[in-house]
Amino acid sequence: MYLRAEAIVLAIRAHGEHGAVVRALTRGDGVQPGYVRGGRSRHLRPVLQPANAIAGEWRARTGEQLAALTVEPLHSRAALHGEPLPAAALAWVTALTATALPEAQPYPRLYDALGAVLDAVEAAPAARGWATALVRYELLLLAELGFGLDLTACVVTGGEHDLGFVSPRSGGAVSRGAAYGYEQRLFALPAFLTEGGAADWPDILSGLAITGHFLARDLLTDRRADPLVARERLVAMLKRAVA
Repeated sequence: MYLRAEAIVLAIRAHGEHGAVVRALTRGDGVQPGYVRGGRSRHLRPVLQPANAIAGEWRARTGEQLAALTVEPLHSRAALHGEPLPAAALAWVTALTATALPEAQPYPRLYDALGAVLDAVEAAPAARGWATALVRYELLLLAELGFGLDLTACVVTGGEHDLGFVSPRSGGAVSRGAAYGYEQRLFALPAFLTEGGAADWPDILSGLAITGHFLARDLLTDRRADPLVARERLVAMLKRAVA
């Protein structure tokens, strides 16, 4: 097995005294794990940070063997790990991707969208510039893995107008008329998810509530639930920032 590709570093785990097992997302070959010799060294530690872009070269004798990985830095976002809110965003979105995606299956739309989220965090660390992109990324990841929400028509009436809520059971949109009397049991549907454009903080937090519910229910279950701690930390920081 041989692969050379640009990739986004998702997760790093110490292995042995000096090495590291790295999981990175490539555009054409999905999540690829690899063992980096000296991955915990002073030279490679800044390169092997979640959200960094690398050129990776994976080599293995068989497809079942953990590949040896050599890396070259392409773009570093390491400085963002020193800023609490951007650092929390990077920790969550990379952990989510590393945990949710199966290995070696291409998800080019997710690769492009993840890069866009990371670029947005880097360009506007103040959160307002990247929070909507994060919500849309979570929605896309759910959809790519078969748990997409239908926000185009009312799940009750089939109508496409006056959509104001989301059912926590079906993930379908609900019109305001059909939701009458049941509003407290539904999620508020923020306009930016159906109409695009900018969003205010109440809408952003509503979007995060929707995606958080379905990620926890459908994807990050049992042993895969650990990354939700990072998400809870991020959402709490966002709420404090806008209070």
